[in-house]
Amino acid sequence: MVQSMTGFGSAERNGCRVEIKSVNHRFLDIYVRAPSSLNQMEIPLRNMVKERFARGKFDITITLSELASAAVEINPEAVRRMYHAFKDLQGELSIKGEIDINTFIGLHEMFIETQQKYDLEEIATIFARALDDLAGMRSREGETLAAELSRIAQTVGASNEKIMASFDRVLTEIKDKFNERLRTLLEGQDVDEGRILQEAAIFAAKLDIAEEIARINSHLAQFGEVLSGGGIIGRKLDFILQELNREVNTIASKSTDYGISGVTVEMKTAIEKMREQVQNLQ
Repeated sequence: MVQSMTGFGSAERNGCRVEIKSVNHRFLDIYVRAPSSLNQMEIPLRNMVKERFARGKFDITITLSELASAAVEINPEAVRRMYHAFKDLQGELSIKGEIDINTFIGLHEMFIETQQKYDLEEIATIFARALDDLAGMRSREGETLAAELSRIAQTVGASNEKIMASFDRVLTEIKDKFNERLRTLLEGQDVDEGRILQEAAIFAAKLDIAEEIARINSHLAQFGEVLSGGGIIGRKLDFILQELNREVNTIASKSTDYGISGVTVEMKTAIEKMREQVQNLQ
């Protein structure tokens, strides 16, 4: 399966929400935003991402609400001290009134807030669901990109067929023009006819693009195989496209025919589009 590096996934349950965004990156880069109380989970969560994905920049945000409710307990020792202090003050200043529970309710000293407790397994489960959601989106985007790449590759192949179809004609015309010019320049001189033909053959060989045409077909076939195989293919496809572009540039530099030159421009434009698309594949 082909995966894009662009996607978004989220999951929420029992007051815990996980959001994961991924974009293009040469390597695997993970950034986690979470409450400090979840610091002990950062490494396990990072490992979960590494098990599922090979490339991309991941921005992960975890927020907690109901799942992170804190427990509250009464501090009886503090209440006793305050009670005796109030009684002593009441006797010393002859203050009337009763000291009851209402006296202490508004005092923060009588409460102890225990450390927040989290269901770590629950958070890991929610995180895994967010990863599933992200993977689904990356896969759908990847399949769309793969279809577009296949379409463009077919147009490059069709352009290569055009060049192949006109190559023999162009090569024959080049040989004829070369022979004609040589005869004109050497008219009236005693020149070996065989030598002229040999020089014409050498000149034509320098303009021969048969090998480049064959290599382009080979690169396109390899591109299709890698693309259909899926997996982690972004860098491999980019390398094939570099080689493909090199062969087209060689044809462009050798060709003296306007028709072939025009086709190579179209091919280079299509290959550049493919390289842009491939940059987004894992």
